[in-house]
Formats: sequence, structure tokens, C-alpha cells
Amino acid sequence: MMEMVIDSIRVSLMNYQRVVILKEKDSDRYLPIWIGPAEADAIAVKLQDVSVPRPLTHDLLHSVLESLGAAVTHIVVTDLNNDTFYAKIIIKNNGNDIEVDSRPSDAIALAVRTQVPIFVNEGVLEKAGVLLDKETGRPIDEEGNEREEKPLDAGEIERLSAFKDFIQTLDMEDFEASGEGTKK
Repeated sequence: MMEMVIDSIRVSLMNYQRVVILKEKDSDRYLPIWIGPAEADAIAVKLQDVSVPRPLTHDLLHSVLESLGAAVTHIVVTDLNNDTFYAKIIIKNNGNDIEVDSRPSDAIALAVRTQVPIFVNEGVLEKAGVLLDKETGRPIDEEGNEREEKPLDAGEIERLSAFKDFIQTLDMEDFEASGEGTKK
């Protein structure tokens, strides 16, 4: 397992899809995970210390766990299967570790509230992790060479078409200049 930190939450201005970008703590490998708007807001609200008049669902879960004498110890993004990420919340209760299945977005929202580490299984990073060159910001391979773009077959193109608009509308310079990104 590799420890990660939340690098940012990005939003497409064209279709408003959200992606949370996790960064490996000790390298320049990133993991983008597509999440829903409510979960993105729940993560961002806590990261930016925005106060809300009533507890959000993840705040409620945190309060319930504390009231029961349980504590979240960490979360793990455990798998990626058919373009769906899976996660577990690890809870310590009465000396026992309990693993609770979760969507990664909910697990991350709870992790930022409980200030616990976020881990990702190496297999998930091998499937979906991206190394970026520090100077150019472009994807590179493990030797530091810019990755060659492989032609996609028709099935891959169809599978990725849902993300095409989002990727084409991202302007990272405008995003960072506007202060919309969340850095940790």
C-alpha cells in the first residue's frame, strides 16, 4: 500500500464532472478518481474549513463513530475493476479492526474529517496511476521518458468517450489562478 495525499479536486466547466486527484506522498505519481458533486463538495468543505450550518453526512458518521467509542484508523482504495474504484474504511472498535466497504469518495470525505492516512493498493496505482514530469506536467514512464501515446482500439475509444468532454475542457492554468483548486 502506498500513502497518498489529496492534491486537488478538479471540476470541468463544461459538464461539471468532478475528479479528486490523489498524489503519492513520496513521489510524483497521481491517481485521478471520478466522484460525484456532493462528495466533491463534502471533501472540499472540510479541506477549506468552510463551516456549514448543519452537519453533513460524513460529519454525522464521524460523530456516530466517536459516540460509539470507535475511531477510523485509515482508508484504503483497494481495487479498480471495470472502471469502478473500491475502498475500505478501517475502524478500530474495542481493540478490533473492522473493514467497511465504501465508495472511495465517501472514504476520502471521512478521512479528511478524522485526519487519518489515505492508502492505495499498489495494483490500483499500476492500473490507473500517472507519473508526471515536474517541469512539463506531461505523463512520463518510470524511467522518466515521456510516455508514447498508443493508438486506441474502437472498444477503448467507446469506453473513454464519457470522459472526452471533461478532459478537453480542463485548463489547469486558469483553474489554479482562480484559486478553485484545493491543495494540501
